[in-house]
Amino acid sequence: MLALVPGLTAAALPAAPAALLALSAPSLAHLSLLDIAIIAIYFVMVIWIGFYLKGQANTSEEFFMAGREMTAWIAGLSFVSANLGSLELMGWAGSAYQYGILAAHWYWVGAIPAMLFLGIVMMPFYYVCKTHSVPGYLKLRYGQGASTVSAFSFAFMTVLMSGVNMFAMAEVMKVVLGWNLNFSIIVSSLAVAAYVALGGLRSAIFNEVLQFMLIWGGALLVPILGLVEAGGWNGFKAKLAHNIAIGATAPGDYTHMWRSMGHFTDNPMGIHWTGIVFGLGFAISFGYWTTDFLVVQRVLAAHNLRSARMAPIIGSFFKMAVPFIVILPGLLALVVLQNPDGSLMHLVGQNLVTPGSGLHSYNEVLPLMMVRYMAPGLLGLGITALIAGFMSGMAGNVSAFSAVWTYDIYQPLIKKDASDEHLVTVGRWATILGVIVSIGTAYLVMSAAGIMDYVQALFSFFISPLLGVVLVGMFWKRATKAGGFWGLLMGTLTSIGLWGWVKADPSALRFVAISPNARDMAENMYRALWSVIVAILVNVIVSLVTKPKTLAELNGLVYGATTLPVEEPVPFYKNEYFWLVIAIILFLALNIYFW
Repeated sequence: MLALVPGLTAAALPAAPAALLALSAPSLAHLSLLDIAIIAIYFVMVIWIGFYLKGQANTSEEFFMAGREMTAWIAGLSFVSANLGSLELMGWAGSAYQYGILAAHWYWVGAIPAMLFLGIVMMPFYYVCKTHSVPGYLKLRYGQGASTVSAFSFAFMTVLMSGVNMFAMAEVMKVVLGWNLNFSIIVSSLAVAAYVALGGLRSAIFNEVLQFMLIWGGALLVPILGLVEAGGWNGFKAKLAHNIAIGATAPGDYTHMWRSMGHFTDNPMGIHWTGIVFGLGFAISFGYWTTDFLVVQRVLAAHNLRSARMAPIIGSFFKMAVPFIVILPGLLALVVLQNPDGSLMHLVGQNLVTPGSGLHSYNEVLPLMMVRYMAPGLLGLGITALIAGFMSGMAGNVSAFSAVWTYDIYQPLIKKDASDEHLVTVGRWATILGVIVSIGTAYLVMSAAGIMDYVQALFSFFISPLLGVVLVGMFWKRATKAGGFWGLLMGTLTSIGLWGWVKADPSALRFVAISPNARDMAENMYRALWSVIVAILVNVIVSLVTKPKTLAELNGLVYGATTLPVEEPVPFYKNEYFWLVIAIILFLALNIYFW
């Protein structure tokens, strides 16, 4: 396979375990010519979109913000699709197999309230101040110090997250097709670098909308056929109960979201409801959906304020539906994945298992289910859907990295008088740089115990402290420059310090996660919550002893000091508050039904 990339040899690749340098691995399926054609057409399309839109990415506003011309629907679909990478398609399918329907919390309580809050409450400030990034908002509100800390931590996190997506795609290609990990990483990264560097954010957004459609088209067949085989939802629950009774599946409550949350030992995730509600539902969820520039950037590209507010609300409906193509296959795998002798397939909780062991990891659940149900042609569509999801996640991180590096690191710290044309050039080179660094981080992910633990740890380090600083700055006029800087810095160091404490002394878990029975995922939730609390407290305390800005300086940045634009009246079915109420009702209904 390496011979397909001119000039590439194993010696030229980043260091990796020796087992990964084999040219091929045993595969679960063999693609037909039709399958290969579908995958090839997809790669041609995404690169063609980049070339086609290159002429519309000549200014910095066009390259980094898509000219702020996106409709609410396009921005909303891109908003969700940018998050629909390996985190959903592999990580959470595997987590559903491991933890049951508890994994759906990351889609509902861990996403919907925060998305709606972003659209209705926070988006007006991001949009009115015309910032190009969240660190850009911090610069306007707190000054260069807080902005720089945020920019560097965000840039570091995005390339690590991009590595997650690269690794996940390469893992799927290895499991399903026997492709070499190195070859898969190089091919996917070249494609992403090409279309993002050429067409900027506009190209990334249009590809994300295309990828969103492909993901649904390619993945929907798996849960439908899985439910048919399992005998519907009730049949699935009966078979799961039987597997638990005979010891084929670990005991636990896999089909209820809240009923088993009264104690850490009552559910497979080892978490208490306070960790889900406050750690996930507030610290991580609000941190990610309201301050992570990866997703906020898509909404900032909307063509007016109403569209910017509607985009997250539109996205919330699709986000609520995603568990049916991600979580449900993972659940169904608990009863339908079987070995040739009819016994249930044994999966283990590592990204990589011993070669030749015959075992698969949790992260391979979704491709295993695809191979089970998809015939030639359909398998090509399913594999294309997975590739689309991974490339969407990669492109989202790389395009966000490019904007933050150019606007919040390069321009203020290296070349303050850079021309607009020069910034576009820097942005294109930053895209290439982001891809190269991401390739290195892809190999770092291979040593992680699991994709989701790795991702949630990153969020608790860099996203949650940022939430505390942004909320205080947006809703409290007294917050000062020094308060924002020290709040963000101490919140970040607190999260990293707590992580290091537990690594050095596992018994410290009883303090960090308020129980010695908590597991890794619960630890992430509580660590994120502590970091938000510290960021807010330090910000408030330091602000009370330092000098605040005047009200005139806070115009457009803080509630109570800003006059928001008056929106033109529209029919009720186009009003964002009407759809807000519908989204809240649907969100509550889902949680009650699966209680």
